[in-house]
Amino acid sequence: MAQLTGSVRSFVSTEAGSVGLLLAAVVVALVWANSPWSGAYAALWATEASVAVGGVGLSMDLAHWVNDGLMALFFFVIGLEVRYEISVGVLTQRRRVVIPALAGLGGMLVPVLLYVAVAPAGPALQGWGVVIGTDTAFMLGALTVVGPRFVTQLRVFLLAITVIDDIVAVAVIGLVFSETLHLRALLVAGVLCGVLAVLGRLGVWRTVPYALVMVALWVATLRAGLHASIAGMIGGLLIPAHAPSRQAVEVAARLFRAFRQSPQARVGLSARRGLKRAVSVNERLQTVLHPWTSYGVVPVFALANAGIDLRGGVLAQALGSPVTWAVVVGLVVGKFVGISAGALLPARLGLGDLPRGVAPGHVLGGGVLSGIGFTVSLLIASLAFDGSPLLAPATVGVLLAAVLATLLGWVVFRLTALLRGQADADLPRVLDRPVDPGRDHIQGPVDAPLTLVEYGDYECPFCAHATGVAQELRQHFGDRLRYVYRHLPLPDVHPHAELAARAAVAADAQGRFWQMHELLFAHQDRLEFEDIISYAVQAGLDIEVFLRDLESEATAARIRADVASAEASGASGAPTFFVNDHRHTGPHDATTLTHALEASIADANSV
Repeated sequence: MAQLTGSVRSFVSTEAGSVGLLLAAVVVALVWANSPWSGAYAALWATEASVAVGGVGLSMDLAHWVNDGLMALFFFVIGLEVRYEISVGVLTQRRRVVIPALAGLGGMLVPVLLYVAVAPAGPALQGWGVVIGTDTAFMLGALTVVGPRFVTQLRVFLLAITVIDDIVAVAVIGLVFSETLHLRALLVAGVLCGVLAVLGRLGVWRTVPYALVMVALWVATLRAGLHASIAGMIGGLLIPAHAPSRQAVEVAARLFRAFRQSPQARVGLSARRGLKRAVSVNERLQTVLHPWTSYGVVPVFALANAGIDLRGGVLAQALGSPVTWAVVVGLVVGKFVGISAGALLPARLGLGDLPRGVAPGHVLGGGVLSGIGFTVSLLIASLAFDGSPLLAPATVGVLLAAVLATLLGWVVFRLTALLRGQADADLPRVLDRPVDPGRDHIQGPVDAPLTLVEYGDYECPFCAHATGVAQELRQHFGDRLRYVYRHLPLPDVHPHAELAARAAVAADAQGRFWQMHELLFAHQDRLEFEDIISYAVQAGLDIEVFLRDLESEATAARIRADVASAEASGASGAPTFFVNDHRHTGPHDATTLTHALEASIADANSV
């Protein structure tokens, strides 16, 4: 996809949107715990709750159900997201992984070292894990409020860093703060992990088997003495993710058309199954569970863990406690130094690249905001200092760090924009090279009021001509629309795309571009050299001239120019669309693009 994958877009949007509810839960917890009804607050979370089937049951107080149960679901969703990014997202290419990985490691090691340096010897050192985590929801929400106006690329970069962060944090929670291990239950948990892996290998597409195994894995992990968060993370990592295949999408489309023609229950169920099979189990589970964790689990966790009674001089004692300031220094200073150095130094040494659109100043601002540890930090604090008087200062330190990190992040981003001109952390949004009727491939009147530019790849199964979107739009708008096709072959994933692009340009030299264009998209699975020659014959080309143009430097230069304009315009994948010179983000189906084109008309009329 051109910018963010749909999964990441959804993740970012949901996390940012849940921050208001999270803050409200924190305020309610603090007010309640410091009110005349504080006893009711403590009694609520100490209430025992049991689940039993026959003679087998599980009993915990509500605080443990939240921390060991709901938080396992929270980390399960994080595990799903990590697996998705590793399989088809931002962590698929090694060079794109190096910088986030080093930044993530620096963002954990430096905070721990600073915490140990500031905290007094003795029991306080048990809280070193409090400073390793970053609260993705809180951090992305703060970025929306105090960051640049456009932060798409920075969001992706910070999300990649928190992937590393979350894996290590869960390992610390699951292993360091576990109880006495029980071998039999541990073996059962291992077997269940194997079952999840086998289900993925077999291509099981229904969610129910995965859900049942996950519940069993959670119970086995609890019985084994491990913290349940590790079950959530490992389970999420084992559930496969893959990009939709063209064949699966076409099958789903046929089933949907069948239901439209014959709206019967049996046909509808078949269409529903077809749609589900076209999307990976991983993405479907994320879509269902992520709103629940963001709008339910995280606020409930905050309500259960942020309610520290600060009366009777507790707040004053906390502000004077070395533990409080060890947490603040570890999170605010440690994250800033660790992430900034871990990202900028390797980039300077050429070990990897910062994402396009992300400047050093943005990295500094993101490093500061990563000091918002909140969810993970509060969970580790409750485990490290359970029943200890050090819990209160550690909690105050986490809350204070969140406030300071947000304020300092705002300062850094403002200074970055003011002093360095680094205002937006995003890819370019305007078409770099205006449409030129003398060199661009255009369908429709060259002076039409509406323009849709597509950067495409002939092996891309979801480009406009492959899916029929371009034809639908031209039928809808008629002579009001000019459709422009530019070449963006992606040889790393589509090995025949560059040859196909050359063939189209060579055909253009004989005035037959659109004939070749249609043939190439109609036979995306057959783009070998021999196939290209047969399409040239079908298009009525002079084969000798076609072969000469196919290998010419002018043809290669034409494609390079399109690729360069794509990069300069912020198109990082195919298809990418520009509506009247502005990059279109989001879905690229015919309905969405129609609305975007019509909105551009309305905007032009309102000026």
